[in-house]
Amino acid sequence: MIDNVKILETKVLSDNWYVLRKITYTYMKKDGTWQTQSREAFDRGNGATILLYNKEQQTVILTRQFRMPTFVNGNESGMLIEACAGLLDKDNPEDCIKRETEEETGYKVTDVRKVFEAYMSPGSVTEILYFFIAEYSKAMKINDGGGVDYEEENIEVLEIPIEKAMEMIGSGEIKDGKTIMLLRYIKLHRIL
Repeated sequence: MIDNVKILETKVLSDNWYVLRKITYTYMKKDGTWQTQSREAFDRGNGATILLYNKEQQTVILTRQFRMPTFVNGNESGMLIEACAGLLDKDNPEDCIKRETEEETGYKVTDVRKVFEAYMSPGSVTEILYFFIAEYSKAMKINDGGGVDYEEENIEVLEIPIEKAMEMIGSGEIKDGKTIMLLRYIKLHRIL
């Protein structure tokens, strides 16, 4: 048990879509004194993301969909190009990403490899994201993808040459952090 942080109070500020809590705690500083602080933490659950790649074609599968938070923060169309991802709900990360891959991209992958995990916005969001990669082929395409209606998803599936995807980071066409991390990972490790 950590003994330099003590939670004093937790208040739920919103539980509409996800949960926003205000947490008041004391924290022992380096000099041994205690300081009381309050922070808000947005809990949307943990997630998983995957980059599908094809060595023969030198391509990756990405998605494009409307993201309201980007729209209200300067993204004129609200559309964002991303790696496939989803919330774990009650799944383990591997089962989650296999299901999400099929729902969003239409590809049925069985051999996924976890490459790392990361907190994506640790100053305000509790989420840890599990990062996967998997090779794909045309034979794995079992449906059109696009998401599921009950989750109100409207996802476009994109097959992009890896070099074009890397250029799209520089041009600003790809601005999603998880996607940039996965694209850089497969380039750094010479997977493509």
